[in-house]
Amino acid sequence: MASSSAVGKLSREEFRRQKDLDAARKAGTAPAALDEEGRPINPHIPQYISQAPWYLDTGAPSLNHQRRPEYDDSSNKLDNWYDRGAKAGPAAKKYRKGACENCGSMSHKKQDCLDRPRKKGAKFTNKNIEADDVIQEVATGYDAKRDRWNGYDPAEHKRVYDEYAAIEAARQKLREEEIDNQTTTDLAAVRKVAKASKAEKTDADFGSSEDEDADEDKYADAADAVGQKLDAKTRITVRNLRIREDTAKYLINLDPESAYYDPKTRSMRDAPLRNVAPEDAKFAGDNFFRYSGEAPDVQDLQLFAWQAAARGNDVHLNANPTQGELLHYEFKQKKEDLKDTTKSSILAKYGGAEYLDSAPRELRQGQTENYVEYSRTGQVIRGREKAKARSKYPEDVYVNNHTGVWGSWYDTATGSWGYACCHSTLHLSYCAGLAGIEAAEASSAQTLLNTTLEPPPPAAQIDKTASESREARTEKIDQNYSKKRIGEGDVKLDQNRLAQAVSEEKKRKARGGKDDEDRSSKKVKSSLESGSHEVTEEELEAYRMSRRMTEDPMANYVDEDL
Repeated sequence: MASSSAVGKLSREEFRRQKDLDAARKAGTAPAALDEEGRPINPHIPQYISQAPWYLDTGAPSLNHQRRPEYDDSSNKLDNWYDRGAKAGPAAKKYRKGACENCGSMSHKKQDCLDRPRKKGAKFTNKNIEADDVIQEVATGYDAKRDRWNGYDPAEHKRVYDEYAAIEAARQKLREEEIDNQTTTDLAAVRKVAKASKAEKTDADFGSSEDEDADEDKYADAADAVGQKLDAKTRITVRNLRIREDTAKYLINLDPESAYYDPKTRSMRDAPLRNVAPEDAKFAGDNFFRYSGEAPDVQDLQLFAWQAAARGNDVHLNANPTQGELLHYEFKQKKEDLKDTTKSSILAKYGGAEYLDSAPRELRQGQTENYVEYSRTGQVIRGREKAKARSKYPEDVYVNNHTGVWGSWYDTATGSWGYACCHSTLHLSYCAGLAGIEAAEASSAQTLLNTTLEPPPPAAQIDKTASESREARTEKIDQNYSKKRIGEGDVKLDQNRLAQAVSEEKKRKARGGKDDEDRSSKKVKSSLESGSHEVTEEELEAYRMSRRMTEDPMANYVDEDL
């Protein structure tokens, strides 16, 4: 079936059948379409590839428009050129009809002859007739036709080089002969002859290397600068990406965690050395150069052009940059004038111009003439130190006979703040001094637990008791705030309290009358279960001992099967 582009628009029925056939070919139930050469066409190829354009459409399904055409490249070879100076044979003896009237060659006419015009041509003299040239039909391709070195023989350069070398060798030999012919052996005379030989006027066609070296300074100013090149199309100087003598961006900092370098665009936006100021760094990143110089002004001008175009004004920065620059300048002038007018009107209406004449903020809060000299330990040697900022609350004010401020001491047992002078946790309380510290330690929970019904010690043992209670309180704090739970680690047990705890545990078991398994159903519970007070190490050890004294139900078990 011909393609749709060849037969025109398909009917609805033909379009449906074409769609069904394409679906069947993709599913593999129908054979694939064949091109003009009998090769199958892949049904999964998109239509924009398989369908030929109108100027290559032959009416039959084909993919020849996607294949590379087979051209004859024999005429496109660069080496295919004419044989320069080739002659067809020996020269003729007599003039031939139709030959060149000047030289007698049959290859060209008189108006195309390249020989010297003769006074009497070969047509009339029959002498010095030139041989016929070989006429070759060289079919050049696109590249060969535009090759400016096509047909050039590199061996010709060797001939020119040999000629220059021979002339230089002859000149050198002539200088040596002039020096040898001198009768004197004075070195100054020899130098004079050599200098005179250099100063001689040389041939215009073959200049010496010394003349070329002397002319280098003449054209030094016109040479291109390093890292620049001249664009022949636009006649402007284009700077290269970087000067080859400079260090590459990615070699400034070899740390892989430093600034990212994009090798495709050769850009590094961030600074490779973050601890160096951008003004002091050799390379501070592309973003630093992007926002330095006149770049912010160009961005402001572009923003003004966009905003002006959005408001209906015909302003385009690229189409008419001069107009955009002038309009932006007028806009800034009008904005400054409007700001001054608004300021003047507000001051005329409300007043307050006298407050605008104060010193600038940089002078009011900047550097001063105060000189302060410090020592190595930070103490002021000379001058007066700047006053520190103080809180709005009263500082270093001691009330109610206290020698420390509120919050100078923290009670780790209760988690509250107090005074360091008396360990009082009541705000605005009266200071009791050392007696208050001893009273606070005596009223602690650990001291109350360790207190017995014995008579109070004599006054001589107050200091010893206070120190022991302080150590016990420290151990209690360590026990409460350590990671060890109760009953773990090295525990020091009081034997008197342990015996008392064991007797209480026995009485509790006697009152219960049942095992520990039914303990939860009894109304009478011990202090260990009720949690009415803090469990001590002695009570826990007594509970463990009572559990070990319970008879084991499997102790008297006898297996009857044995």
